[in-house]
Amino acid sequence: MHWCNTQEFKGWDPYDGLNSRLFQKIQFLDNSKFARLAWIQFFKHSPLNFRRIAAVPKEYNPKGIGLFLIGFCNLYKTTRKEEFLERIRFFTELLLNMRSKGWSGSCWGYNFDWQSQAFFQPRYTPTIVASSFIANALLDAWEIIRDNSILIAVRSTADFISKDLNRTYDSSGNFAFSYSPLDQTAIYNASLLGSCVLARLFHITGETWMKEMAASPVRYCIEVQNTDGSWFYSPLPHHKWIDNFHTGFNLECLARYMYYTGDHQFTRNLEKGFSFWLNNFFTEDGIPRYYHNRLFPIDLHSTAELILASSRTGKFHKNLPLINKVLGWTLKHMQSKEGYFYYQKSKFFINRIPYIRWTQAWMFAALSEYLVNIEKEKD
Repeated sequence: MHWCNTQEFKGWDPYDGLNSRLFQKIQFLDNSKFARLAWIQFFKHSPLNFRRIAAVPKEYNPKGIGLFLIGFCNLYKTTRKEEFLERIRFFTELLLNMRSKGWSGSCWGYNFDWQSQAFFQPRYTPTIVASSFIANALLDAWEIIRDNSILIAVRSTADFISKDLNRTYDSSGNFAFSYSPLDQTAIYNASLLGSCVLARLFHITGETWMKEMAASPVRYCIEVQNTDGSWFYSPLPHHKWIDNFHTGFNLECLARYMYYTGDHQFTRNLEKGFSFWLNNFFTEDGIPRYYHNRLFPIDLHSTAELILASSRTGKFHKNLPLINKVLGWTLKHMQSKEGYFYYQKSKFFINRIPYIRWTQAWMFAALSEYLVNIEKEKD
């Protein structure tokens, strides 16, 4: 936390290459899809940080701020310190002011333009992923502050999800939400994150349409779960990989959906998925695999999600020996002497760039969740 505080919780991101003022000045590059894609990938994969040279500014990342808010809510729950309550109020106000404008309800995007092979998303285009994490963070803050203006703001996120996102239907009539209002991509973990928000809001407000809508993407994703309990990233041919932390998102969202709605018919799917996850993504030495069938790159998201998903599925105590082993390896091999965490470790080198959202915010949220659960163990 100290290192993040020295940075004022601002920083770089693996995907922020298009924020480069240098790139933006070269018009023929800025207007080219392939140049944008190549530029982003160069910055993402380079172990050397060229962002200062390319004039990429350090900024607030809305999703990163949401993760920091989750962390400070956890710290306040365990300590009741006023300084953490002040942080909660600050980050809550900041997030409410960072909402993307022009949509049906509260929603958030990333602080950079983003180019994929399929589509281009301008800076602050709202996504279901960013909006879901931030909505849950704000609900955590609301449970502490009990300021109904926060709940009203987050309640409208259900309107963004239900009215602005596109849908992909299966043969049974179930649907998955799109990643953003600008695309048609059905990404399983992203759609489940939207269901999780709707389920949690139903739990608070009692609006039955939210429960009914949340169920459809869950059924959609259950239908595509592989027989071994795993999920591919999406149904697209070029998305046929199985990775660590997105699998964790699926499991976490499935468990939270069942908890918030009381619909427990997918318990077997959750247990099967959890068994696959634990048996395929963590080595005996405590190294978190990125993919189920190969080790590299080693990514801090995977360590963080082991803690978060174990906690939010009620399996923290059961998984504590594994959590301690993975966390111990991470602290030994992936943390700098200054306190910040490295991005990734490949077979040949460690990328030590201190990304504010991808590593610092995720690990802060996860370590705070660890402390909450350890305190519970003492009671």
